[in-house]
Amino acid sequence: MNAVLEQIYATILPSAPYVIAAYAFMWLALLAYTVFLAVRLSRAEAQMALLAAALDRRETNKTADILKKQED
Repeated sequence: MNAVLEQIYATILPSAPYVIAAYAFMWLALLAYTVFLAVRLSRAEAQMALLAAALDRRETNKTADILKKQED
């Protein structure tokens, strides 16, 4: 092996486990953040659906009240 390559590998290879660990940590953190956002998004969508249903009921009740008043 070339002496220059031996020196490069001797410099780089001892730090390889740290680099691999750093990349693994970053990927795991990104995965955890993505899962966290997906859970929060599903909760927000559920709340929006509940609010939309409540608004529909409210508007339906208002319409029914208006129709009752017109009949009376």
